[in-house]
Formats: sequence, structure tokens, C-alpha cells
Amino acid sequence: MPINSMTGFARDSGTIGRYSWFWEIRTVNGKGRDIRLRLPPGYDDLEARCRKIVSDYIIRGNCNLTLKVERITGDQMIKVNEVALKQIARAIRKAEMFVDANSPSIDGILGLRGVLEVVEPEHSPEELKEFHKAVTASLETGLEKVVVSRQEEGKHLYDAVSSHIDRIEESLSVIEQSPSRQPEKIRARLKEQIKRLLEDDNNLPDENRLFQEAVLLATRADIEEEIVRLKAHIISARKLLESSGSIGRKLDFLTQEFNREANTICSKSNAIDVTNAGLQLKTVIDQMKEQVQNIE
Repeated sequence: MPINSMTGFARDSGTIGRYSWFWEIRTVNGKGRDIRLRLPPGYDDLEARCRKIVSDYIIRGNCNLTLKVERITGDQMIKVNEVALKQIARAIRKAEMFVDANSPSIDGILGLRGVLEVVEPEHSPEELKEFHKAVTASLETGLEKVVVSRQEEGKHLYDAVSSHIDRIEESLSVIEQSPSRQPEKIRARLKEQIKRLLEDDNNLPDENRLFQEAVLLATRADIEEEIVRLKAHIISARKLLESSGSIGRKLDFLTQEFNREANTICSKSNAIDVTNAGLQLKTVIDQMKEQVQNIE
């Protein structure tokens, strides 16, 4: 099954009656689902319905939606602001008490700011219902486009994460097959180290003691359990990639477990090849985590 990214973008627009509109929708990664909706003044009654629609399409991620509405016809009405006009008339009468001048003309008064207002004709209930229906349908169309874009991005994430898992498995194979994990190799290395310290072959411990010390070091440095757990995590990660639904959080948890085992392997390592493979393992896990954090 394809996986979904949390990153997406889409627009959708439409026209009905005297108005046109367009939606702009952006989604990015997030721990949960966070819907941020920006509506024009006067459209607050659409918010609850729009949030419900978004929840049907977006499971996880931060979702920013903006609706812009514009009038496309010139059927505005001109209205006299009676309150402003009365205030101006009182001010004129008061000014005439102190200044000997001609009274202002009516066209001059009407030209003052705030006296005349452009008023939008109100929607009838039927028009408002049709407008809301069209706008929410447009939102669904936009969200469908976002889902498609998230699916397309999800294909790239699937390939990237699959590649990382393969590389993790390769590094794990190097660690598992390292000759340094054998007690005989540990004994030879221990013997060489003691020889360099004592600088005298005659003072070396006997072979039985060396073997016992080598076994003890091998036990302390044993990483078999970590290898087994990493193999199980690899299987789980591949199963998740082929499953449906929201898998981002589960994969993120798995990357933490991958990293935990890689850290333990590096801390227990007693050979340069294991250490190098362990560091490579950590690098790939970090790269995988960056990709996983974008998965829904």
C-alpha cells in the first residue's frame, strides 16, 4: 500500500451569483492534526462545517486553509450615513456662529468621507445556502488535490525509507559476520595487547587463563541480542511500509528503537570494523528518521 506524506498544496476556485472565491490549502508535517482556518469576515458560520470536512481528508499534519471571496458584479447600493450627516450638520451650524461664510453646498457635504457608504446587497437565505454549498464543495475538491499531492510525495518517501532499511540491513550483516566477535579472535587480540604491555613473552599468562579472559570479554561485548532485535525491527519496518493507514508515528518509534540498538552496539564494540559499521548504522538511521517525520 502507498504511504502518504504530510506535505501538500492545492488551490481551488469557483463562481456563483455575484461572488467568486478561491481556497488555498497547505499541509506540512506535525505531531498531530492541527487545522488553521482563515475565513473572511462574515463567514464564521462556515468554520465548523469546514473543519469537519478537513478532518475527513487529513489524518495527521498541520493544515493551513485560507478562503478569499470577491464580488464580481457592480450592483452595490449607495447609502447615506445619517449619523455622520447629522454630526456634520451640527458642526456647520456651530461654525456659522463664529465664522461669516457661505454655507457648504449639498454636493460638498456628500463628498465628505463617511457620509456616503457603498453597501453590499444581502444574500437571500436561498442564495446564502447555495453559496455555502458551493464553497464547501470547492473545499472538498481542493482537499482531494492535496491528498493526491501527498500521495505523490509519499511514493518518494516510500523509496527513500525502503533504501534506508536496506542499508541498515547491510550494515547489520557486516556487524554480524565480523570475525572479531569470535572468542579465538578476542583471545589473540588480548594476548597481543598483554604482550605489548609486558614486553616479555615469559610473563604472559597461560593459554587457559587467556582463553578465560577472552571469553569474559566476549561475553561483555556480546551484541547478539542487539542484532536479533535489529532484525526484528527491520521486519516490522517493512511490514509497516506495506500497510495502510497512518504509519508515521509507528515508524518514528521504530527509528528510536533502531537508534537505541545501534548505540548499544557501538558502546560494546571491541573491533574497528564493528565500530565503523555501527557508526554507519547510526548515520543511516538518522537519515531515515528525517524522512519518517514527513510520513502521515
